[in-house]
Amino acid sequence: MARSTRPRNAGADAPPRRRMRGFEPAASLVASRIRSGAEGRGFAMTRLLTQWAEVVGEDIARCTRPVRISHGKGFGGTLTVLTTGPQAPLVQMQLPMIRDKVNACYGFNAIARVTITQTAPQGFAEGQAVFAPAKAAPPAPPAPATLAACDRIACDFDDPRLAAAMRQLALNILSRRDATDRKATP
Repeated sequence: MARSTRPRNAGADAPPRRRMRGFEPAASLVASRIRSGAEGRGFAMTRLLTQWAEVVGEDIARCTRPVRISHGKGFGGTLTVLTTGPQAPLVQMQLPMIRDKVNACYGFNAIARVTITQTAPQGFAEGQAVFAPAKAAPPAPPAPATLAACDRIACDFDDPRLAAAMRQLALNILSRRDATDRKATP
């Protein structure tokens, strides 16, 4: 005979009591809330929100965020994309490509139009846009004197792995000092 998960004094329309069966994945705990929030904004698939970078590509995802999908009377919906003002002209040129990639994600022509909403990087609660910064240029190579000093430090250790780790540590410290000295000197 199956045990009921309802309390004895609860009525017939009381929700069943939840039994814990150990640890639960974090994704299962928030999945229903994410789904209801996404559906409230018109997103039938949360994949478009959670995996935006995979759908449209890293370059476009770095400066855009999907905000809402609205459905009108005609076929297909309108996807509203959030971006900053300076990026808007570049995103505007890529709207047909964004539409095609989003429709490929859905598997059919779910999106007929893509519109852009511009905002500042920090703004009102609804329009906050925190975008990934562009990748920084690689640091300048260390000076030969710095490399020689790192090699002198590393030669004091017998274990090659420890010597390599100490050389890298010395290189990190001395390179940081060199960069600070370069900024201080006009």
